[in-house]
Amino acid sequence: MTSDPILDPFHSGEREAQARAGFRVPSAPIRDELTPQHRDFYPLLPFLLVAAADAQGAPSAGVLTGPPGFVSSPDPRLLRVRPKHGAWDARPGLGAPVGALGIDLATRRRNRVNGVVVATEGGGFDLAVEQSFGNCPQYIQGRLVEDDGNGAALVAAPRETLGGLDAEARRVLADADTLFVASSSGPGPEGGFDVSHRGGPAGFVRIDGDRLRIPDYSGNRYFNTLGNFLLNPQAGLLVVDFATGDALHLTGSVTVDWERPDDLPGAQRSWTLRVERGWRQRAAIPLRWSFRDLSPATRRIAEMGRDAA
Repeated sequence: MTSDPILDPFHSGEREAQARAGFRVPSAPIRDELTPQHRDFYPLLPFLLVAAADAQGAPSAGVLTGPPGFVSSPDPRLLRVRPKHGAWDARPGLGAPVGALGIDLATRRRNRVNGVVVATEGGGFDLAVEQSFGNCPQYIQGRLVEDDGNGAALVAAPRETLGGLDAEARRVLADADTLFVASSSGPGPEGGFDVSHRGGPAGFVRIDGDRLRIPDYSGNRYFNTLGNFLLNPQAGLLVVDFATGDALHLTGSVTVDWERPDDLPGAQRSWTLRVERGWRQRAAIPLRWSFRDLSPATRRIAEMGRDAA
């Protein structure tokens, strides 16, 4: 038996974001524990997206990998993570807030969790669940795991530090149809953390110098990410190359434009990340995926773009 949804799970930034968008979500199926279906879901996954504070206190998004079962839930209010590999520049200790996202690209299932670290072991941790909820499958491109990398040792290249966007980073962003965004409801390690998925047709991220403009399409109307930006206008942006296992991470300040943009087909609003620093690591994780298909929602956005051209 699962607990009832949290009576009002939204913080002040999320409520303000909802109001700016012109509505209020009266309630949501957000619980303080994992449901049985989500407890069964996490052990199936070979990777987990995570978010926490980096050494400078800014939100950092990362990806952790391991054989299925490296993430488990021994108790409805506990998520246990014991990765074999990872690309992440946060090292959360006891009491640190962490956000996590379990996502299966093949089935487009996903579940979000945020909570606090209550135990650490090696490079892993136990997360006490404070909020958990499922997300809709919109904008998730279908991909199949072709190589889980667990049969061979990972040989990752040294990490490259970036002071902004170089030509390769711009190329990666121009080709990307999937991003993962870390945000926080408070400055430094004190705020709660979320990591969310963003998807669209390749080229949905607009690049202008060191500024990235990202469309905000219709979703669940919770406004977890944009609500966090109103309280703490910083973000960590992670791009995974699904064919090579390369990872690109960018950190910077955020501004939100609540007006509907004419030049971003399908977008209801947009936000801009001014890139201040970042890193790149080739073959950062051992997983490799093949592309299967665009999500129906992404195809609609792509058709809007072609019609507007």
